[in-house]
Amino acid sequence: MDAPPDREDSLPFVRIAGYLEAMRLNAPRIIEANLDDGFLLLSDLGTRQYLDVLEADPSLAGVLYSDALTALVKMQRRGAAYQSLLPPYDEALLRFELSLFYDWLCGTHLGMTLSDDDERAWQQCCDLLVMNALDQPQVFVHRDYHSRNLMLTDEQNPGILDFQDAVEGPLTYDLVSLLKDAYLRWPAEQVWQWALEFYNGIEAEVRERVDEDQFRRYFELMGVQRHVKVAGIFARLNHRDGKSGYLADIPRTLSYIVEVAPRYAELEFLVNLIEERVLPGLGAAT
Repeated sequence: MDAPPDREDSLPFVRIAGYLEAMRLNAPRIIEANLDDGFLLLSDLGTRQYLDVLEADPSLAGVLYSDALTALVKMQRRGAAYQSLLPPYDEALLRFELSLFYDWLCGTHLGMTLSDDDERAWQQCCDLLVMNALDQPQVFVHRDYHSRNLMLTDEQNPGILDFQDAVEGPLTYDLVSLLKDAYLRWPAEQVWQWALEFYNGIEAEVRERVDEDQFRRYFELMGVQRHVKVAGIFARLNHRDGKSGYLADIPRTLSYIVEVAPRYAELEFLVNLIEERVLPGLGAAT
């Protein structure tokens, strides 16, 4: 791993790799580290990315997702010893992430302007999504636990990558990242069955505090926060970093929000914005 220190601080990667190793999860092990020059020698997790494997053979989804859910439950249970050492997924960070959608997708990419009434409605949506995240039990959060960061390995599947931005945050965040993936999509009923598999595997005391209905609300609204954020990041990657390929993933990402909207009247403004302005604008822009 070559990460020039003037562009990337490798210390969080090294620290969190140590936490994951202590949790007996399959993440790259640090063999040697030269942080002054930005070089790390890591154990190799191979070349079989979940995304590539699943696109080639979707019939493997049941096995692969079961492994990923088992690893996620372990990360949260065993990560309880380390989560207080991570930065908090606090209100400031949640609101900043939501602003990426407003600033980069609606503003920079689509050139949209919102009326004062629209601004107020947008802020009410943000308030709802922030409160939903902060109200959840707080756990060790990988923060990008999805098919491009999971590797199919022969032993201790999956291999886990890209964990350097881990935080202490909401129970359902990594679950949403995994099951409502920006890069591939599964039927809604299958997603919910996998979500219940995770729910049934978490600590009994958490399930006593969070019943199944509350868990579903946490999960679905957490998804809205993440998908708004990710759509904004994809627009930023295009304009700031010249990576236009991510624009094609925005409609899939936003479709998850439209899918859950009928159950949440509070999302009416956001869904109308997406359906009436953002998605048509994306079609025109591309």
